[in-house]
Amino acid sequence: MEKSVKSIAINYGLYLGGILALFSVLAYAINLDLYTKVWYGIALLLIVIVFGIISTVKTKSALQGIISFKEAFTSYFLTVLIGIAISSVVSILIFNVIDPEAAIVLKEKIVDSQVQMMRNFGAPEEAVAEAVEKMEAESNMFSIGNVLQSLVFQLVGFSIVGLIVALVLKKNEENA
Repeated sequence: MEKSVKSIAINYGLYLGGILALFSVLAYAINLDLYTKVWYGIALLLIVIVFGIISTVKTKSALQGIISFKEAFTSYFLTVLIGIAISSVVSILIFNVIDPEAAIVLKEKIVDSQVQMMRNFGAPEEAVAEAVEKMEAESNMFSIGNVLQSLVFQLVGFSIVGLIVALVLKKNEENA
């Protein structure tokens, strides 16, 4: 039974990783500005959550509709972990090995985007200047350390969603 939970989660994690990697490569190849768009980030966030939910539902189905909280969360978490780990490796490769200059260009685009957003929200110029100074002082946003740190923060956030999904989808045996 445990093997089916893990195998389903691994398969969906690989699918998720492939889709996220494809999105990263396409955004890199088509237009780096996509990385600065809020809708792009939200779309990726929703894709991750949907794949986690699908994995959990498929696992529940494979277990004849009876799934514990632990099994549901494990299915969700493994899917998300594998998917965003693959995406992180692709980002490291693109921005550190294939085209390190793209990381510099993207950092400038992100700084410009953040400045524009802060000004649109009416932030004081001192706050804008301070934020720009902090962002410019940061080294490569796509360094291995920064990408791994981002991966950990993403896992924490997605785990909270995963706990809710597991709570909603769990179904214990009636005679328990």
